[in-house]
Amino acid sequence: MPHPRSLLPLVAAAFVACTGDAVPLRIDWSSHPDRRWVGPGLWANRLQDWRVADGRLEATAAMPLRTVHLLTRSLGAHEGRVELSATFGPFGGTAVDSGQGSAGVLVGAGRGLDYRAAALIHHASGPSAGLYAGVDTEGRLFLRDLERGAQTIITTDTPRGPIDSVSIRLEARPRERAYDISVEAALWNTNRDTVRITTSGIAADRLLGGIALVSDSRAEPGTRFWFSRAIVTGTKLERHDDRTAGPILGTQHTLSRRTLRLTAQFMPIGADDARSTTLEIRRDGRWTAVARADVIAPGYTATFTVPDWDDTRDTPFRVTYPLTATDGEAERYESQGVVRRDPSAQDTIVVAAFTGNHNVAEGVDRTSFDWATDVWFPHGDIVRHVGAHRPNLLFFSGDQVYEGASPTRADFAHPYEDYLYKWYLWLWAFGELTAEIPTITIPDDHDVFHGNVWGAGGRATPPGTSGAEAQDAGGYKLPADWVNMVQRTQTSHLPDAFDPVPVEQGIGVYYTDVLYGGVSFAVIEDRKFKSAPKPLLPHAEVWNGWSLNPAFDPVADADHPDAVLLGERQLDFLDTWAADWRDGTWMKVVLSQTIFANVATLPDTALTGAVIPSLPILQATEYPEDERPVADMDSNGWPPSGRNRALQAMRRGFAVHIAGDQHLASTIQYGVDDWGDASFALCVPSVANFWPRRWYPPARGANSDPSAPRYTGRYRDGFGNRITVHAVANPSRSDRVPTRLHERAPGYGIARFERTTRRITFEAWPRWSDPSGGGTPYEGWPVTFDQLDNFTAHAAASLPTLTVSGMTDPVVQVVQEADGGTLYTIRIRENRFTPPVFGPGTYTVRIGEPGTERWRVIRGLEPVAGPDTVVVAF
Repeated sequence: MPHPRSLLPLVAAAFVACTGDAVPLRIDWSSHPDRRWVGPGLWANRLQDWRVADGRLEATAAMPLRTVHLLTRSLGAHEGRVELSATFGPFGGTAVDSGQGSAGVLVGAGRGLDYRAAALIHHASGPSAGLYAGVDTEGRLFLRDLERGAQTIITTDTPRGPIDSVSIRLEARPRERAYDISVEAALWNTNRDTVRITTSGIAADRLLGGIALVSDSRAEPGTRFWFSRAIVTGTKLERHDDRTAGPILGTQHTLSRRTLRLTAQFMPIGADDARSTTLEIRRDGRWTAVARADVIAPGYTATFTVPDWDDTRDTPFRVTYPLTATDGEAERYESQGVVRRDPSAQDTIVVAAFTGNHNVAEGVDRTSFDWATDVWFPHGDIVRHVGAHRPNLLFFSGDQVYEGASPTRADFAHPYEDYLYKWYLWLWAFGELTAEIPTITIPDDHDVFHGNVWGAGGRATPPGTSGAEAQDAGGYKLPADWVNMVQRTQTSHLPDAFDPVPVEQGIGVYYTDVLYGGVSFAVIEDRKFKSAPKPLLPHAEVWNGWSLNPAFDPVADADHPDAVLLGERQLDFLDTWAADWRDGTWMKVVLSQTIFANVATLPDTALTGAVIPSLPILQATEYPEDERPVADMDSNGWPPSGRNRALQAMRRGFAVHIAGDQHLASTIQYGVDDWGDASFALCVPSVANFWPRRWYPPARGANSDPSAPRYTGRYRDGFGNRITVHAVANPSRSDRVPTRLHERAPGYGIARFERTTRRITFEAWPRWSDPSGGGTPYEGWPVTFDQLDNFTAHAAASLPTLTVSGMTDPVVQVVQEADGGTLYTIRIRENRFTPPVFGPGTYTVRIGEPGTERWRVIRGLEPVAGPDTVVVAF
């Protein structure tokens, strides 16, 4: 994984000769300018809880166990000595504190964990949390075991009075396969005391893992703490100079029609830091600057646009940035990656798709947290397994962050920093992939801190409302500037929007298309234009998208004539896009937040989906007999007419649909006028699932293969929409650990598009299944079908066969002459095609290469009963 430069000016390695010791690391903030970001070799929990101010590190939140983890050093498994010292002091406290606040150092944090997971340890005690050595505000020195509920191992008995500042030093030495630990502190107060505690017999594995600084406040208003310096040294240390976090955390990019768009994500640099950054590429052994961009706040993104990109070769890149200390000394940092060549000559294009990036277990007691099993970040298994598929493009359909428990609850007092803290975790986890693979990322409801969101054209939710009441009214709860920041971090590397005019409040739009490898991807926004159901359907008594009125019939009554799904602007875009097959396009794919159906069931007695987390996870062989398809208006099964208009536009380009959000992997085929007359859709499994939806319809679907699972076949969803269910990954009991993760059917999706055959394959993969080691997808996958199956497989008639000479793989467009409407457009294989149609009438066929002189028009064609041929010569 490319990383920024790790020889850090803010966390500088002091190359001092120490006999038998590793090189000490000295951390000193005296030359740091003021900023929220604490330095590239450090990770702060949370972002909003720390800052650098007046040459020192300060905890800004009076909260329990705020931590700043050291990334570039850890305690190794080998035997050795370690010494850790820090200087700190209290501020902002009152007499109410009375010794409840403390500060110090944490050692052995997250043993056995990925260093990024270990760096999240804060707030809670519990297994893997480490040993905490510190001094409280009354001057008591202690060593506490955070793995055992912060149990005190040893402490000084007598308070030494309020402290002004402390210099603490922890030393651990091996003895008889265990460790002796001594902790000494110089207490700078009226007495200037020095105190010392020692203990022995500490198990060797307790001195394994991460190192952190701690500010711990237990009263309100509580004392916070500042740190001025820290030093770590010793033969037990392991050095990891590549483990950094900023100033450039990572990048995302797209390459479309020979234009590169690349966004670099920065940590929160300060007001006095440089605002300009440079994109360089390596060609012929030399680095050359090709673009410059400013870092935009809020959000701290810099977006580069490079037209006329040479897309015929792999091109290494680096984003460089000068970081200047208060003494004027500048240091250059960089983040590297590769822009791969456009795979236009590759026969199979592979897309990996994700949704629901939940980082920690839901519903766990946060006062006693098992960091080894309850933290699923940084999803290293998925990253490895996805890499084995060698994807050409990544698609993240939404919920890259969760406002709750991802890993901390939403902080609406600091929403900008809170979002960035969570967003940085996503990029920290997946940045290894996004640095080298083109990526399409779009935000969904949780990314904008909603449980559900009906954007209603971008308006604000009514003032004075909150929770479900606000959401049901429609619009966005948080300010437009914040929403735009979220969108900028996730979508600014996409090509320009089809129609960039903002919606209400000045909220930007990003719906667009990306052409890569000959596959044209339409990126649409499911939520932003969608109507809120409650104002339109008062008799339904809507709560959080569910009707509470048992007399309300969602099949007969939910399809309000004023209800909007995508809106006219996005429908116009889809119409234009479905007909546009320029530049070698041979396949069409729609990417969005969620599928256009409600593939979910609940027990007959349930009124809403609120029961979902409490439903029992069943054995794979079990099947409940009391469930029914439901009508959740958060799904894009609602509104049905808006759903059908979207599908009619999509099928005119034979497009498939890839989406997420539903927490239930499925492959279905949509039906508009009949089953199977519209697109196939892949809803991908969640990276980690805390809302385990399920699909257990009461009867086997019509036209189902008897050997297939009972829940497959033709159905109507809770709104009456036609769907043909091919595969579903229901949650099921598992003996895999952690159980809370694996029994809820987590994973990712893979879509394969074959140029020569125009075959399409959908797969839903469990996160535990290793494709490089013989692993397989979930039961029911792969699902393979033909491009033409997305619309015309059941056509009733056909026009004369077109035989083309002088051109291979031309585009064919069929237009109904009665109304001038385009029936469909497609790039055919080779040089023969029999255009399917759905009934009598006359048709115009356009054929060739659109946008060039090689474009022919044939009018007045009618369906034929037998063989007939029209020859088209170029």
